[in-house]
Parts: sequence; C-alpha cells; structure tokens
Amino acid sequence: MNDNGGMDTAGVARFETRRLPLGRLDPPPPGHVDVWFLDLVRLGNPLHHEAAGEAGFASPRAERTVRRFYTRLLLGAYLGLPGKDVHLVRSARGKPLLDPARHADRLFHSVARSAGRCVVGVSGEVPVGIDLEPADRRPGNALGLARRYFSAAEAERLAGLEPPALEIAFMHAWACKEAVVKAGGGGIANNLCRFTVETDPRRPAALLATEDGEAADWTLLRFHPEPGLVGALAAPAPGLAVRAWRLEGPARPA
Repeated sequence: MNDNGGMDTAGVARFETRRLPLGRLDPPPPGHVDVWFLDLVRLGNPLHHEAAGEAGFASPRAERTVRRFYTRLLLGAYLGLPGKDVHLVRSARGKPLLDPARHADRLFHSVARSAGRCVVGVSGEVPVGIDLEPADRRPGNALGLARRYFSAAEAERLAGLEPPALEIAFMHAWACKEAVVKAGGGGIANNLCRFTVETDPRRPAALLATEDGEAADWTLLRFHPEPGLVGALAAPAPGLAVRAWRLEGPARPA
C-alpha cells in the first residue's frame, strides 16, 4: 500500500479521505486503477444545498441525479474540466462512456451503487468494471440462482455449503461476476456462466477460468469500503494495483 491509499494482498481496500473541493487529479499511473467510495446520503445534493437526510433520498431519481453529479465531478477532476462539461454516452449495451467526440483523453470508468452509496472505478489504460452489494443480502434461492446462471464449477462449490455461509459466498461471488461482466462490456444474460470466480469469501478474489481468453490476463479484487458492503473490481489486465479514496464533504471550520 502507498500513502495515497491502496489495496492489500487479500483485496481488502483501505480508503484514504479526499475532501471537496477537488483540484486537478492525476490519472492513475500505468498499472493502477483508482477506486472512489461515496456515501451519497452524507454528501447530499449540492444542486439544492441540502442533505438527503438519515432516511436517504426522497426518490430513486433524486439519488440518480446526485450520483451522476459526483461521477461527472470526479471525471472532470481527472480531465481538468468542471463536472458540467463532462459528456457521457452509452455503449450499445448501455455502459456509460466518455463521449469520444468531445473528450480526446483516454479514461475508462465504471459505477455501481447500493443503499445510498456508490463506488467509481477509473482507469487510464483498460476498461474497468466495478460492483457494490450488501454483504448481508440473503437471496431467496441462492443455490437455484447459481445453478441457473453461474458456471457449473461455481454451482458445485456453492452446493457444498449450508446457510448462511451459502448466501454469503453467493453474494461475494455475485459481486465479482458483475464486475467481470461490466469490464468486458457485455450484458449479464448468457455471460455469467462463461467464466468461474473464486467462491470462498475467505480467499482472495480470483478469476479461475474463462471461455474468452486467459484467466491469468485479468485482475479481480474484492474490497469492503464500509461494514455491510462488499465491492469487486475487475479489469482485463494482470497485476493491477489500486489506489482507494473516500470522497468527503469540505472540512468544517474549527
């Protein structure tokens, strides 16, 4: 880990605080990916100069507006632009991308949300995928879902577990698989079964096998930005290191 934040060998991120307002951010250096964690409820809605309140946002639309505001703010800090001047488009499969007609800079990003929080992954070299899930979510039929959507190897390993270990392992694996699919740029349908991830949450996250290329050509890491949340980061490049940041509001006067 470096002084700017990072991720240990088990994939558990230690997030360093960066406060608003943000100045110009250096792009991730070669071989690195930046991960940002934002508590949107605490940050509030800067457009209306009000906090979201302890209960969260008034509507999904309000949360989406705030999430997009801060995503553009972060990307703008890397590009040297105000957030309002960052233009995003969507790929054919719906992945948000910098508009290449307006931005010549090579910058990849991925966003995921859960319970008023979000994570943003940023790379200057390769596409990146990120996911965020409640670690204590209990799917109604975890093993049935795994047998239907996961690889046969993953389903077999999960079948050897009893609740609640089964549900915990399923959620950790789900976060990793979502991240891999996002990094690959495809949709979930018919893709989750095409690769195998480590299902044991006690072990470091890993892509064990894939029908598309070589598993060793990927980085897959898991992290816990705060208790109760599990995140995963994936990118089609081996051995990537991570700088991890927690975005906070301006410091209060003493």
